[in-house]
Amino acid sequence: MRRHVRNILLLGALVGAGLVAGCGNPVLSDRIDENKGAEAFLDRVASKCGKLSVGNQQLDYLLDESSNDAFFIDESSKLYFRKVDRKAYSADINSFYPTDDNQPALDCIFEQLPE
Repeated sequence: MRRHVRNILLLGALVGAGLVAGCGNPVLSDRIDENKGAEAFLDRVASKCGKLSVGNQQLDYLLDESSNDAFFIDESSKLYFRKVDRKAYSADINSFYPTDDNQPALDCIFEQLPE
């Protein structure tokens, strides 16, 4: 189900970007194929780190469609695509989910990144 929600969000973003850029469906299908790595990364985070928490939320919950929390997925996608580095990601997560116990989850997330 997480994958379904991410696909819907990704599809909406890509359709919007395609409309703004004046592009049609050929661009859309290419972009979805190129982003399978991001989905795999988020799936690994859920599988390997899901029981760990940031703030008072388990990563399993934050990655689930019922959480209504787009911030975590958005920030984690930025990390995967190297739009933010580990230091900025940690600062963003620690600011949005304030607690003194986020480091184990952050370390686990970083371990799931491709080299």
